[in-house]
Amino acid sequence: MIWHFIHIIDILVWLLLAASTLYILFFALVSTLWKKRVNEFTLFLTGKKLAMREKEYSTFLVLYPAYNEDRVIVPSVRTFLGQYYPYNAFHVAVISDHMKPETNQALSELPITLLQPVFEKSSKAKAMQYAMDQIKDDFDYIIIMDADNVVNSDFLQKLNDSCAHGYRAIQCHRCAKNKDNDIAVLDGVSEEINNTIFRKAHNRIGLSSALIGSGMCFDFHWFKENVYKLSTAGEDRELEALLLKDRIFIKYEPSIHVYDEKVSNKDNFQKQRLRWMTVQIQSLFNLLPYIPQAILAANIDYIDKTIQQALIPRSMLVVGAFGMSLLVTAFSLLFSLSWYIMWWCLFITICIALYVATPKQLRSHSVFGKLLSLPKLVWRMILNILKIDRKNTEFIHTTHEK
Repeated sequence: MIWHFIHIIDILVWLLLAASTLYILFFALVSTLWKKRVNEFTLFLTGKKLAMREKEYSTFLVLYPAYNEDRVIVPSVRTFLGQYYPYNAFHVAVISDHMKPETNQALSELPITLLQPVFEKSSKAKAMQYAMDQIKDDFDYIIIMDADNVVNSDFLQKLNDSCAHGYRAIQCHRCAKNKDNDIAVLDGVSEEINNTIFRKAHNRIGLSSALIGSGMCFDFHWFKENVYKLSTAGEDRELEALLLKDRIFIKYEPSIHVYDEKVSNKDNFQKQRLRWMTVQIQSLFNLLPYIPQAILAANIDYIDKTIQQALIPRSMLVVGAFGMSLLVTAFSLLFSLSWYIMWWCLFITICIALYVATPKQLRSHSVFGKLLSLPKLVWRMILNILKIDRKNTEFIHTTHEK
């Protein structure tokens, strides 16, 4: 009897990990399909509409919510101001929250709008809401950046070309700007895998891209109407849900780069992942009540987004499957069982999926050699599970190293 009970638990755990693995494998394989533009037929199947407009210079408001970002904000803003784009067609605004007087002084000397709110409890959502209250000018689009983000001088020109196709929500290609150590490299590779699975592959079959939190562009009037609905530290997940409820397609632009500073020490990695895991749980519980309506309305994007929030984090998936493979193998050899076969098949499948989803330029011996750091990082993520409070909406800030 005890053997049947143990075997049932074994199968249930395997199925739990296998569900996340199959999702990743499917979209990893989809990403290898031929490249084609999202056409009207594909958009029709998923209930989305696009309206082409004549190419012109759209106007952009660029927001930099900056909480205690003295080290990076000034260079980032100065770089952005060097755009090859009509000067009167874009404007930069920095929301300076808890930054030093000398930082604010340096920012005030630039041709930007400097806002200095005083929040009892700071958050990115509050900063964006404050900016919408203070800025009275009208724009076509709004761009959300992180304080450490830098872009190429043709960023707005490329973004304007994409907007000309009628997209109301665009996620740019956020990629690593630093490779300080093993942690930073792995963080950068992880983001590129996310770009492959949750952005590029989704767009390939007509589904919306996931948002990242920065390098995001939205229709200005839609954003101004909906930004006040944001209430958690996972503002990008909330924005996704609002967009998908309105059946607004999210376009991923892999050729429009936004360079982002990756975490390079274990404490910041743990803090960042705690924020992400908390936001994922909060997002799942917020999305679930609308699922019956989404099913009746055949809102595939919304259903897919809900499934994403239920996935096991990939690094935990890899280490978990490998650890279970070793454990079950030892157990099976002792008692002449064959349960280990399905676990090793699962582990190999996960490795294949992640290898396919990793961009070719990152598939090197030096990169994969850094995987030795993964178990320690996953252990820190497991410890985070004990700290998750899905009702907590406080902002968890990740500092940038000097």
